[in-house]
Amino acid sequence: MIRIGQGFDVHAFTDGDHVMLGGVRIDHTRGVDAHSDGDVVLHALCDALLGCLALGDIGVHFPPSDPQWAGADSRAFLRQVKAMIEERGYRVVNVDVTVMCEAPKVKPHADAMRDCIARDLGLTPADVSVKATTTERLGFTGREEGIAAMAVALIQSHSA
Repeated sequence: MIRIGQGFDVHAFTDGDHVMLGGVRIDHTRGVDAHSDGDVVLHALCDALLGCLALGDIGVHFPPSDPQWAGADSRAFLRQVKAMIEERGYRVVNVDVTVMCEAPKVKPHADAMRDCIARDLGLTPADVSVKATTTERLGFTGREEGIAAMAVALIQSHSA
């Protein structure tokens, strides 16, 4: 049996000197306003994986109202979500993420993100797609007010 899920996340830019994307620290002229490290790639990916099994969303499992998640590394979220999937008899097959922003540039960091995500999910980089697009200067991402990501994930039952 296979299951598919999709996820989306967005964070506004704020004062700072870097963003976390796909588990990779990227120098930038701004940071993101978030309770955890604000990694939109991993947050969208967690939501996609949780969606595969109708397990709610990242806010249900790692609520921003809980102080234990303040400044948390989103890779810990991803590893915990992977464990939840495996506990239910499934394994992650592949994932695909698109980042939407004018800056920072994602392409120079895409391979490092793929490697990081692959390690945390027990995949090969060939099973992880990370790409980016601008919004042609339209909307909040086009005005460089924030950053967004969407993700799709495929999981498969161990018995399949």
